[in-house]
Amino acid sequence: MFTKLESIKKKYEELQQKLYSPEVSSNIEETIKISKELNSLEEVYNLYIKWKQAENEIKEAKELLEEDDDEETRQIAKEQLQQAQKDKEELEAKLKIALLPKDPNDDKNIYMEIRPAAGGDESALFAEEMMRAYMRYAENKWWKVSIEELQNNDIGWIKFVMLKIAGDKVYSKLKYESGVHRVQRIPKTESQWRVHTSTITVAVMPEVDEVVDYPIDEKDIEIDFYAASSAGWQHANRNKTWVRLHHKPTWVIVSVSDSRSQLQNKEKAYNVLKARLLQIEQEKQAEQERQKRLYQVWTGDRSEKIRTYNFPQDRVTDHRIKKSYSNISAIMDGEIDQIINDLSVEDQAQLMQESMQN
Repeated sequence: MFTKLESIKKKYEELQQKLYSPEVSSNIEETIKISKELNSLEEVYNLYIKWKQAENEIKEAKELLEEDDDEETRQIAKEQLQQAQKDKEELEAKLKIALLPKDPNDDKNIYMEIRPAAGGDESALFAEEMMRAYMRYAENKWWKVSIEELQNNDIGWIKFVMLKIAGDKVYSKLKYESGVHRVQRIPKTESQWRVHTSTITVAVMPEVDEVVDYPIDEKDIEIDFYAASSAGWQHANRNKTWVRLHHKPTWVIVSVSDSRSQLQNKEKAYNVLKARLLQIEQEKQAEQERQKRLYQVWTGDRSEKIRTYNFPQDRVTDHRIKKSYSNISAIMDGEIDQIINDLSVEDQAQLMQESMQN
């Protein structure tokens, strides 16, 4: 492990020097590329530097204990030794986690699709409430949220919504939200106070990298333009600004009408299509990987029921880690950090176990 850490330290310091060199500082693309690479190594580098400091403090404390007979000095050295050994152990544990394989999409922005599933109007209402919860969560993180596509049903509730969320390591947090979310509560329209069960689906897709673009053959695309004038579409007008792309090999269809500009909607539609095709490819790979793993916290499988929101019992249960949380009103207001952190920790623990087995 420490051979690897030394190589990371060397690479990080070389990249730092390279970043501030005249030939790189004058090249924006190269500056961005090196900055991203530095950012990916920064956590491990900083932990390793602190580990080396603790190692040096242990060495100094031991030397003082061997060479100095002054009781007060020896007491100070003992305390320094105990603290440094504790720091070293904690840093080693953090380093082991930091060195685990990283999801290459963790730093990316996302597209999030939310759709009602079983439960009719109650499902549509819950989809709207979950959209609000995710938007509040993103706002608390100082992320940028935009509604890329929105369709409403006849009574004004969500039929389908697609959000784009941009910020620092968005995918690393929200990737665990993909799947089926189940709600159990008494609908407002229920006269006999019976608890109903409804579901929605959430799909989280990483935005395709602008540099490493996802290849699309134009021969596979059927493109149509419509006037965004039907109920539920934003910026209704008579111009054909609504863009629909049909990827014939996969039957994936993307519709975007967010902007008044046909060109902007076309560009957004292509970006969403690329993200969806990338997600399909990653789901295939995840399924293959799942056959090798005994357990996996996040699979990205949309058919998997991942969480239940039980309003009468004020309880939210994540079925992947078999853990429940109270204060459902706060969770529906976007306070989901604890759930996401617990999922991340469990994922890291499983990766650690696999690493030790291998």
